[in-house]
Amino acid sequence: MSRAYSPSDAELRSILGDAGTIAVVGLSGDPLRASYEVAEFLQHKGYRIIPVNPLVTEILGEKCYASLSDIPADIDVDVVDVFRRAEHAPEIAAQAIEVGAKVLWLQDGIVNEEARRIAEDAGLTVIMGVCIRITERRLEGSH
Repeated sequence: MSRAYSPSDAELRSILGDAGTIAVVGLSGDPLRASYEVAEFLQHKGYRIIPVNPLVTEILGEKCYASLSDIPADIDVDVVDVFRRAEHAPEIAAQAIEVGAKVLWLQDGIVNEEARRIAEDAGLTVIMGVCIRITERRLEGSH
């Protein structure tokens, strides 16, 4: 059975502290959707958000890309934060490797062991089934 998976708090602090750019796959342009709220929170925390959604041209003032593979090579993606159903995660993991991401972060409720294996085999850190916003807030309060 697949379950949520996350590194230690020290590792999470390091990941979030080192990250500058977060590609958000499945980011909705609807301010009422969780993906928008999370991306907006991360943007306010100082991260650069790269929206990935083939149906929208711009979200939160940033140009939207149809897929991770469409992000220009001169943009360094540190974290790929995923708001897509679990069955899409292996393909997204492969694209995260292609763009040189360091972390594959599958949001709350999204767990896929194949995606984890693909990403970890390529040296990426994997977090599954955990919300990046909740984690950031929790770590802020536990210094």
